[in-house]
Amino acid sequence: MATYNQRIRTRLLSKFLFGVLLLAAASSTAQAWWNDDWSSRKKITLDTSATGVAIADQPGTMPVLLRLVGGNFNFAGAKEDGTDLRFLAEDDKTLLPFHIEKFDSLMNEAFVWVKVPDLKPGAKTTIWLYYGNTGGKVTKVEDAKGTYDADTVLVYHFNAQGQPAYDFSGAGNNAQNSGLTADGSMIGSGLKIDGKSTVTIPASPTFFWTEGTSLTWSAWIKFGAPQPNAVFFSRRDANKFFLIGADNGAPYVEVSYQGATVRSAAGAAVAPNSWHHLAVVALGETIKLYLDGEPYSIAKAALPGLNGPVVLGGNGVGGLMNTAGTGFSGEIDELEISKVARPPDFIKLAVAAQGGGEAATKFLTMTDDVKPASWLASLKTGYIGVIVGSLSFDGWVVIGILMVMSAISWLVMVAKAGYLGRIGKGNALFLEEWRQVATDLSVLENSDASKVKSMGLAPGSANHRAMHQAPLYHIYHIGVEELRHRMDKDRETGSKKALSSRSIQAIRASLDGGLVRETQRLNDKMVLLTIAISGGPFLGLLGTVVGVMITFAAVAQAGDVNVNAIAPGIAAALLATVAGLAVAIPALFGYNYLLTRIKNATSDMHIFIDEFVTKLAEFYRE
Repeated sequence: MATYNQRIRTRLLSKFLFGVLLLAAASSTAQAWWNDDWSSRKKITLDTSATGVAIADQPGTMPVLLRLVGGNFNFAGAKEDGTDLRFLAEDDKTLLPFHIEKFDSLMNEAFVWVKVPDLKPGAKTTIWLYYGNTGGKVTKVEDAKGTYDADTVLVYHFNAQGQPAYDFSGAGNNAQNSGLTADGSMIGSGLKIDGKSTVTIPASPTFFWTEGTSLTWSAWIKFGAPQPNAVFFSRRDANKFFLIGADNGAPYVEVSYQGATVRSAAGAAVAPNSWHHLAVVALGETIKLYLDGEPYSIAKAALPGLNGPVVLGGNGVGGLMNTAGTGFSGEIDELEISKVARPPDFIKLAVAAQGGGEAATKFLTMTDDVKPASWLASLKTGYIGVIVGSLSFDGWVVIGILMVMSAISWLVMVAKAGYLGRIGKGNALFLEEWRQVATDLSVLENSDASKVKSMGLAPGSANHRAMHQAPLYHIYHIGVEELRHRMDKDRETGSKKALSSRSIQAIRASLDGGLVRETQRLNDKMVLLTIAISGGPFLGLLGTVVGVMITFAAVAQAGDVNVNAIAPGIAAALLATVAGLAVAIPALFGYNYLLTRIKNATSDMHIFIDEFVTKLAEFYRE
């Protein structure tokens, strides 16, 4: 029966341990942290089933726009230029390529494009956003080229103020000239088209179109007042051309193909002064036009072979019957061209993700900030981590000196407290014996065990060693030696056992000398505590002043007054003062405590000397 019960207990114990291991493993997985140098992370969920549009085909890998604002992102906890942003896949290990279109920590607004792998229809995909690096200098790891696939040959964000548009696809199809900047566009800044000015994109090998090739063209367009045959994108090569425009508010695509000019069927006009997503997909003998992710019209033609420059904007000269319009008036943002025909669901998802409306809110959700689970990581990545990470070299030097001073002062306090404890015990044992002295003052020097048996002071015992290390015993020993020296002389001369007043004064002088030496021993190294008390705060104040000077000098040199740039430096400079006080305050308390005990020990020695001299005069008077 006992064996059976033992087996039952063993099984229950094994199951319990197995459950604990499972919980530990689950906890470890849930609390996994990619890098302890980062203080915060967010879980970002991309749900294709919640976009409000029917996505039936697999969109696959695509760049996704993240809109960061004060309501979903703590800009104060990140670097002011966003260089500490990192994006990881759901496994919390694989870094994802990304690039920043705009990061304004003052206005709490940022637009970041992240390459998200394997977006599936009707499913959720999770990625992680890390920020708030406290590990020191952070390098910039943006990868605009890696954000887009190899089929993307042109991406314009129009975020270069006053500069030609830059191609973020990595294909190098940068604009030849700058256009008019439109602030507060669909996503950041955009390109303003006034019907006169143009932006030219030179021809390049990556921008060469063969006849009948596939193409996907997409952009956000703000349609102005309705205009006839208003062209905002055109490419011409001899008598062949490819145009995208709007005829009285109705978008169209027009091509010259094998000597014939074909325009897409007319659709409903869009409302003026409103943003809409326009996409053109050429595949084989069909060119489809999509408006806000939905099919809009079709042109039964193939893409002509073209290798000439591309023009954005213009004076409105169309292609069909060489008609002339008034020029397109409006804005363009997020122009993207690919050399493949993107599937319809790819376009739908891009519209839902970039539109910024209810569909974008449902598609992309962010959790609140998550901090590292371990207390050590939390300490490292919290306020202390920010302060220590901003500490300058001179601050480290001052704090290093203060740390040495603190270590010395603590060693002195611990050693001195132990020493005073030992001598306190020895003095107490000696005084117990001293009170039993009757007529022979040298009796305590006698090693006869029978005379000290009651006090447990047998030679070699711990109490015996403690008593012999006591300052009172040392002074007593001096007095006994002086007394013995004089008694030996009296025995040689045959004189009686007596001391003159002059001899008593001489013995007292020897006792006072012993008192001075014992007092010096008690006060040994106490000066180190006074140095820590008085010098620590001043040294810390020096570090703070120098740190503040360096911080303001750096701000003056940069010419940019930003509280996020000033605050960490000043906080780090104040750390030196805190360190100085942390050295001085314990040293002050310890010094006063030790000084009180030293004074008590010194008073005991003064009292003992008076008692010893009194007994000398009483026992050995003439």
